[in-house]
Amino acid sequence: MGSTEVGPRAGYALGRSTHEHERLRAQARVWEVPTQRLLDRVGLPLGGRCLDAGCGPGETMRLLAARVGPAGVVVGVDVDADLGALAVASLQRAGHPQCRFVPHDLTADVPLPQAPFDVVYARLLLFHLPERVAVLARLWDAVLPGGCLIVQDYDLRTIGVVPSLPSVTELSRVLTGAFGAVGCDVLAGARLPELFADAGIGAPDGTDVAGRLDPLRLGSGMLGGTFRSVLPAALAHGVTTADDAAATLDALDRDAVRCPDRPLLWPLLVGAWKRKPRI
Repeated sequence: MGSTEVGPRAGYALGRSTHEHERLRAQARVWEVPTQRLLDRVGLPLGGRCLDAGCGPGETMRLLAARVGPAGVVVGVDVDADLGALAVASLQRAGHPQCRFVPHDLTADVPLPQAPFDVVYARLLLFHLPERVAVLARLWDAVLPGGCLIVQDYDLRTIGVVPSLPSVTELSRVLTGAFGAVGCDVLAGARLPELFADAGIGAPDGTDVAGRLDPLRLGSGMLGGTFRSVLPAALAHGVTTADDAAATLDALDRDAVRCPDRPLLWPLLVGAWKRKPRI
């Protein structure tokens, strides 16, 4: 599916509101430093062609554009056409004319638009896709010989505070249950070597693991925002009830005031990369 119009993908657990788009931008900025570290470790060629698969709000497209320079090309694809179009318009206003967007459903069994690329990048994509092995194989097919596939994804098992709090424990349970109910893989990050093997890519050339620890007074906003975004899916699949969810959010707000400096550990962001042999 190339430039044809596509709508929201069935089974996606998160919302598609303006508030959710802002949450995604904030989440992307949180992971900017480890993503830059990974991109610099792999190395991007000046003037190269890059694909951001599942580009969302375009924050990583900006990092890719800064590395390939004005002679390069950065293509973002996403099933959310509105978010992608807004992202590229913002990037171009900010001085990145090499960025462009193509609405595309990565689960469609067709080649990626405008392939092949020197670098194919995906962050927090495979997590959401039951067809993750087939999608990963298509991403690999879109890499030029000598080019590189870079993937970063979550392992949700680490979400929590120490000492534990019932509010955070319940939020973590609902998030994990709702994501799992719609076919997400909440361990996708830790499983990247296995997924690479299943997709016929082979063992990654390297891996990278990033974590984040915030005081609860700072991290509770993102945690609560993610919970609100996934709540319709959680309710639809019986993971929680509206009354229990409201009580959990109230408890989180109280705990953020009562225990503001309690350390909140985010999910781990696990990266893996593979360079395609030259012919």
